[in-house]
Amino acid sequence: MCTNNLETTDATRERAVSGTPDGQGRAPGATLPTITEREAMPSVLPVAEDPGAPRPAPGAPSVLGTPPAPGTPPDAGHPTGHTTGPTAGHTAEPATGPAAGHTAGPATEPATSPTTGHATGHATGPAPGDYRAAFNVARLAMAVVDREGRVLDANPALGALLGTDPALLITRSAADLADLREDPRTWREYRDVLGGRAARLRRTRRLRRSDGHALWAEITVEPAPDSCSLLLSMADISDQRDLQGRLRHLQMHDPVTRLPNRSLFFERMTRALEAATYDHGGTGRIGLCYLDLDGFKAVNDTLGHRVGDRLLGAVAQRLTDCAAPDGHLVARLGGDEFALLVRNSTGTEQLCDLARTVLAALQEPFDVGGQRLSVSASIGVVERPAAGTHTTWLMQAADTTLYWAKEDGKARWTLFDPERNAHRMTRQALSSTLRPAVERDEFVLDYQPLVGLGDGVVRGVEALVRWDHPQFGRLSPNRFIPLAEENGAIVPLGRWVLRTACRQARAWQLAEPPHPLVVSVNVAVRQVWDSDLVADVGAILAETGLPPHLLQLELTESAVMGSTGRPLQALQALSDMGVAIAIDDFGTGYSNLAYLSRLPVSTLKLDGSFVQGFRAEEHPNPADETIVEALVQLAHRLGLTVTAECVESAEQAERLRRIGCDTGQGWFYSRPVPPDRIQAMITCPARG
Repeated sequence: MCTNNLETTDATRERAVSGTPDGQGRAPGATLPTITEREAMPSVLPVAEDPGAPRPAPGAPSVLGTPPAPGTPPDAGHPTGHTTGPTAGHTAEPATGPAAGHTAGPATEPATSPTTGHATGHATGPAPGDYRAAFNVARLAMAVVDREGRVLDANPALGALLGTDPALLITRSAADLADLREDPRTWREYRDVLGGRAARLRRTRRLRRSDGHALWAEITVEPAPDSCSLLLSMADISDQRDLQGRLRHLQMHDPVTRLPNRSLFFERMTRALEAATYDHGGTGRIGLCYLDLDGFKAVNDTLGHRVGDRLLGAVAQRLTDCAAPDGHLVARLGGDEFALLVRNSTGTEQLCDLARTVLAALQEPFDVGGQRLSVSASIGVVERPAAGTHTTWLMQAADTTLYWAKEDGKARWTLFDPERNAHRMTRQALSSTLRPAVERDEFVLDYQPLVGLGDGVVRGVEALVRWDHPQFGRLSPNRFIPLAEENGAIVPLGRWVLRTACRQARAWQLAEPPHPLVVSVNVAVRQVWDSDLVADVGAILAETGLPPHLLQLELTESAVMGSTGRPLQALQALSDMGVAIAIDDFGTGYSNLAYLSRLPVSTLKLDGSFVQGFRAEEHPNPADETIVEALVQLAHRLGLTVTAECVESAEQAERLRRIGCDTGQGWFYSRPVPPDRIQAMITCPARG
């Protein structure tokens, strides 16, 4: 059975006094001294072994050395087999040194076996007493622990570390000294080391000294070599932890406002989501106010970044004051963007109240360096259950809502709207697939007739593009044309529409030579700026063989009025080519009539809002009729023709005819139809 080397009992002390060898063959006087005796003894750690120094008796064990195996006779393994005699290879002489059992003569080299080459004498390593001295003078705090977890011995460094007498630590629980019970995982692994099922335990724990001061210590528990005991060591790493804490604070906080930065904010938000998901004592919800200062760039540009930084610090203080009563987290995410995180929110009303409080606080002027500055903020508010919510989604929703607040006029807060967000996501999906859709031929053209109001004859058609989207079905132009103008996809799309419409008009011309149709194609102003529209039109007319006078290009009033430079030159070149130019939605834009005499325009298309007042004969709108009549007379005097859009009834068509409109377009005549339906209308007059 394995016995602990450090166990010192009254019985062993009695045997030491009587001179009788103990049960394990220890020589008299070789047992461990008591704590009082040990403190009275000098503790010197030899640097190197002196060959002439006296050596301990071979049978004298060390408390930190290797105990004899169970059942082994005393001094088994020693060449001489004696307990207190001289070492092998030395002359037997009486002991005269300070310690019994040591030889007086110098040590000699051990003999070597002529056959095996192994030493046949005694080992020349440090004497057992050296380990005791090293244990006592070591700066590393250490304790010897038995397999039950009790402290058998503690060195002075451990007592100094814990602020107590090391003698008072004897028989104490090592787990209590090292705080190994609080963490279930640590406690389990510690028990595994005690039971021999694990080789080592290493943990960093926060300990409290007897005087109340706290310290951080790195705890290591591992078996002592060739022993039944374990060695517990503690290294004070408080300075290292303090340095790490200061470095982490600098890394995780904004230097201008002293608020948590983006990294720490995301770390806290992730923890809050996890805690809210699994903490049944909370509300299980989370909220976020994401704000951006309106016009802050102007402060930096006019007053300098130093003033801007001081303003950011003042804003941060007011945000902190708003969040302090409920303990909300405030962070600066970068630039002039801040965020307030609400953990365990009680609902959207709490977030809305917080947003109102923040807006009111920021509306008060700031005194920065003797200057009174006023700023406002736009705030996006998001509140939802934590379960199933990810930090990425939460920030995307907050960023989208902040954009809505700025889009709606700034200096306000906006609550996240799932339906509005779905519409935005659809817009994004359409915008990102516009260009590939042109290459995949997902667009088709329908045509709506332009009918003479006097005779009901189809004079031309307007080409209207449709998108046969594989996911959303057939989409009308108002769903994707604005997106195409934003991202530049209108240039390839407009080129495709122009080529397809001209090819179709040429086919109608060849099929019905007596009844040629003018095809009208809408052109965005970006097509004029981002492409060579004149070259594109010339190439397409040459490619399709369509005469230029059978093509009419429609531009909106806002795009045409005030055109100078390149747009005006392009319109003039197209007109010189023989292509007709029409102003679409006339009367709703700038309506700068002075430009009508300078632009190469041949047709005005009145916006449908003017025709709506012509709906009922019994309730006419005299103002609409007066405006339309005046516009028609002006256009005719300038040599322009007039087309009325959105004609939906016979009464409207008749009144427009009496006023003098030349052509009409609307559902009264026909909805936009595929090209084969137009073929039947060419020879048959439309209603009217």
